[in-house]
Amino acid sequence: MDFSISPALEDLRRRIASFVSDEIIPLESDPAAYDAHENIAPAQLERLRAKAKAEGLWCLQLKPENGGLGVGRMGMAVCYTEMNRSIFGPVVFNSAAPDDGNMMVLEEVGTADQKARWLAPIARGEVRSAFVMTEPHPGGGSDPSMMLTRAEKQPDGSSRIYGRKWFITGAEEAAHFIIVARTSDDARKGLTAFAFHRDAPGWRIVRRIPIMGPEEHGGHCELEFDGLTIPPEDVLMKEGDGLKVTQIRLGPARLTHCMRWLGLAMRSVAIARDYAAVREGFGIRLADRESVQTMLGRIAMEIEIGRLLVMKAAYELDRGGLARKEISMAKIKAANTLHLAADTAIQINGARGYSKDTVLEWIYRYARQARIVDGADAVHEMVLNRFLEKEGDGFWNWPVAGEKA
Repeated sequence: MDFSISPALEDLRRRIASFVSDEIIPLESDPAAYDAHENIAPAQLERLRAKAKAEGLWCLQLKPENGGLGVGRMGMAVCYTEMNRSIFGPVVFNSAAPDDGNMMVLEEVGTADQKARWLAPIARGEVRSAFVMTEPHPGGGSDPSMMLTRAEKQPDGSSRIYGRKWFITGAEEAAHFIIVARTSDDARKGLTAFAFHRDAPGWRIVRRIPIMGPEEHGGHCELEFDGLTIPPEDVLMKEGDGLKVTQIRLGPARLTHCMRWLGLAMRSVAIARDYAAVREGFGIRLADRESVQTMLGRIAMEIEIGRLLVMKAAYELDRGGLARKEISMAKIKAANTLHLAADTAIQINGARGYSKDTVLEWIYRYARQARIVDGADAVHEMVLNRFLEKEGDGFWNWPVAGEKA
């Protein structure tokens, strides 16, 4: 594959990088810029979103006809990393989870009417959204075949939802939801995806679950469904296509997580390098110590490996492939690299890194969830082994020019 990018994409990357450096990063040192859950405060977010729109940096993942810039998955890989050099970055550009994945799946599978009602308001930044899939034990998590939440068909064609979901990111502030529920016991066609609005009766937020790290806007919530009624026009794709909808959504969404995590890893390295350049001990700068040099060199290499894996997966998606094994590899690598980068940067900064004088402790607490969300490391390693068992030595084949993905 060709790793060069177009002049237009490089211009977009530079403009995003400048916006992050000039407009967003300075807010990180202002306590008033944070909300109660350690994310950017609503007033600041609204101001920056308006400015990002005005500068043509808005919602770049969607096609132009849906309100985006249409840069493709490889273009997203370039730009999303720049966005997340700030802990506040992605949400400013309308490229943060879970809205990011929800917009991409609605663009992919939604009818014209569904795009107008469910996608367009998210793309314009008027509402937030949530994806409702994970359940408490003994329900479904990484294994959707265990899903217990059910949708009961009514005589008028509508469906009523009963069950419980948890760790639903963004639920407390979301207006548009996508829920996956069981509609039959068929192993492949037993799940269906539905869209619903927060004002619909028959469901409630049980609690906002406290977590170890800083939270996305809207938190991570437990939801209860006791007869939520959804009309047939709000089924995504067809009844029984819920697993397919989930796969279409989660693959690219996992990859965009990786893109963003690599940006935070780069930011961690930058903070460590800046401090090592000025901090002295026993008559020598930290930057001149071989031990510090090897620590930073290793992290630089790990980030570059992550970038290559992400770009290969993005390339496979752009050429029409599913990129399942490529995304699993990227997800494992990027998640662990983020954790290692934050940990190393804290170690180099010492007590300063452990304090709130830098954003390193924020990044470190946030990083731990990366190895869990969208499939734990072990799940993705099992996925890779399945491909290895199926493909054998073909696991490592290069794509051939002209062949269909």
